[in-house]
Amino acid sequence: MGSMRCNAVVVRVCLGLVALSIAGYIVGPPLYWHLVEALAAINHSSSSCPACLCDCSSQPIISIPQGLRNTSFGDCAKQNPEANADTEQNFAEVLSEELKLRETQAVENQQHADLALLEAKKIASQYQKEADKCNSGMETCEEAREKAEISLVAQKKLTALWEQRARQKGWKEGAAKSRTQSQGKVQSS
Repeated sequence: MGSMRCNAVVVRVCLGLVALSIAGYIVGPPLYWHLVEALAAINHSSSSCPACLCDCSSQPIISIPQGLRNTSFGDCAKQNPEANADTEQNFAEVLSEELKLRETQAVENQQHADLALLEAKKIASQYQKEADKCNSGMETCEEAREKAEISLVAQKKLTALWEQRARQKGWKEGAAKSRTQSQGKVQSS
């Protein structure tokens, strides 16, 4: 009983860790990119690039996901060709770092999932062994019950036969009880 509670606690802890890993996997990247954008905005405000007043096309210079877009970098790059190459290189580095981070995170999540799966398999195996023991015990009990039932039927038949013989010889049920009770009183005196 104590080991079942311990197993249940282990399963709950493993499930909690998996849930935290999944939550980190879902919430982590957006938080990371918001932080990167905030740092870029701070760097941009302190950079030497003047504010751009131009009519920008709807297509960005580099195709970047919507969450990562910061058009002010693109506008500055249009006016300064040297900054354009640096900006592209910086975006490429940031995207490369993000891909490496996600790959590392995916490998870690896979390892956690593999460990949780292995633990679940161990627990399932233990439960299967316990179920097999229980089934074996039930089969043994059922066999013993059937044997006892057969024995009881045989004893009832034998008792009925003896009772029938006794009645044929003049035995009456009420007389036997009163005689047994009177003998019990005589012996106790």
